[in-house]
Amino acid sequence: MLNGLLPLPVWGYIVLTLVLTHITIVSVTLYLHRHQAHRALDLHPIVSHFFRFWLWLTTGMVTKEWVAIHRKHHAKVETEEDPHSPKIYGIKKVLWEGAELYRAEVPNKETMRVYGHNTPDDWLERNIYSRSSVAGPATMLVINFALFGFAGVAVWAIQMAWIPFFAAGVINGIGHWWGYRNYETEDTSSNIVPFGILIGGEEMHNNHHSFASSAKFSNKPWEFDIGWMYIRMLETIGLAKVKKVASQPAIAPEKSSIDMDTVKAVINHRLHVFSHYARDVVGQVYRDELAKADSYTRDMLKRGKRLLIRDETLMDDHSRSKLQAVLERNNTLETVYYYKQQLRQLWQQKSASHEALMQSLQEWCQQAEATGIKALQDFARNLRAYTQQPTAA
Repeated sequence: MLNGLLPLPVWGYIVLTLVLTHITIVSVTLYLHRHQAHRALDLHPIVSHFFRFWLWLTTGMVTKEWVAIHRKHHAKVETEEDPHSPKIYGIKKVLWEGAELYRAEVPNKETMRVYGHNTPDDWLERNIYSRSSVAGPATMLVINFALFGFAGVAVWAIQMAWIPFFAAGVINGIGHWWGYRNYETEDTSSNIVPFGILIGGEEMHNNHHSFASSAKFSNKPWEFDIGWMYIRMLETIGLAKVKKVASQPAIAPEKSSIDMDTVKAVINHRLHVFSHYARDVVGQVYRDELAKADSYTRDMLKRGKRLLIRDETLMDDHSRSKLQAVLERNNTLETVYYYKQQLRQLWQQKSASHEALMQSLQEWCQQAEATGIKALQDFARNLRAYTQQPTAA
């Protein structure tokens, strides 16, 4: 009995642990996150209930509570009301005590009322899953012990720690503290790594904050979202239906003038626009200026590289001072940075008419082309080709 009904070799317990925790991660990312919180996809009731049942067994989490807290995180990101922001609580607190921050927010009835709508409210939810959340993990413990003995208890302990650490700690903590950014959102979200396997694609947290309602978290060719792979597999056999993915801007090479279609396309894809500006203009000009700079200027440019594309709202006084020193040292970088800021102001004119925005964009492109900076000129010409209309195959 000490070894249970199904004793395994050591490697067998390792594989078992990885499989069980992976199913839990998939349940979180597909069911709780993409399906329930953001409505990015529909799941067949059989699949949906399996995930709900599995999460009750392995975490005891209540769907409404998780969804409400996550939606509030998006609505109040990086503010005092964000339930788990490293900017507010510090990275150490969120990484190691993320589950405690989650539990501290659960009793907030206003959070549940405002953000917990359209979550399961059937007999099972009211009488078992939400009422007896402790019973799920306890049941899992009994099953593990019966099947695998004391080794099963060790597997259970890892199962119980997996989500609190990786979901509540790593994603909410490191995902807002360290990594790379494809899109300059107004929060500190970052992609931890481009290979979303260990935590189901949640590694690409900056991509998610950029396009929260997208069922697919990978946006670049080199990124892999295993959660998206599972969604496509379920979709193939009729057990899931994707409702929305992040759209890519369409380019019509024959377009040479800015019209209303251009304005709408640029505004709707503004994160893509800035991503291309950072890569094709700032990045190219930075490399050109670095290559011909003296040693002192080169060191200064290297220290300020990331600041050239970072949103100003995310900078502290020291960073702003460092950026200003770089811009004062290099007129070309100062020019491309100025045009980046001017472009950003276009879609901050919320009260402006479409006609006014079209005129502003036309003027921006004309002035950018007149700078004589090739990378900026090429970008302005390419911007004219943005379109809402699908291009011919």
